[in-house]
Amino acid sequence: MTRLILADDHTILRDGIRALLSAEADLDIVGEASNGAEVLSILENTAADVVLMDVQMPVLDGFATMPELRRRFPEVRVLVLTMLDHENYVARMFEAGALGYVLKNAAISEIKHAIRTVATSNTFLCTEIGLNMLYKAVAHSASQAPDDNAPTTGADLTARELEVLKLIAEGMTNGEISDKLFTSKRTIETHRQNIIAKTQAKNTAALIKLAVSRGLIS
Repeated sequence: MTRLILADDHTILRDGIRALLSAEADLDIVGEASNGAEVLSILENTAADVVLMDVQMPVLDGFATMPELRRRFPEVRVLVLTMLDHENYVARMFEAGALGYVLKNAAISEIKHAIRTVATSNTFLCTEIGLNMLYKAVAHSASQAPDDNAPTTGADLTARELEVLKLIAEGMTNGEISDKLFTSKRTIETHRQNIIAKTQAKNTAALIKLAVSRGLIS
């Protein structure tokens, strides 16, 4: 049994996470906090395995909480659950001792997987952030100068859009892509529309042809 503490200053989010995890036999929420100070106070009297914690909180935020939590409760693992997706925030929280980082817009299946991964003292980085960091690294190393008059080479597409593009090229439906990427079908439809708009492709066939010619897919 993994004992959890939920730390977020939004009560409605804590209620939602609690409801979504309530059916999981191996997960037990033993406490809730609205800031880091409350987390530390709860841990004084309550045994926990994982703290599911936001970064932006009043009184004591995630950055300020981590050093004290690691010093006083080194056996407790921290999984960050936040909307902050910039790599600087990710790096700072991992450097401070967090074992996992997942975005609040991730599917509940990915959040559950993240909790179980961190509970076993393994690191976890959510798919969206991992892809964003990968594609930024690739874009940074690219040496070709952009042509302002040409359709996008891929630099204007987000990491998630590039991932969706590759799966479209593999012939997957929106439903199949949503299952694979742990997100909703409507989100995939939006990504698809954004990709077509950015590349100025008239249809899916033209989109794939353009993507191949630009080296976005093989």
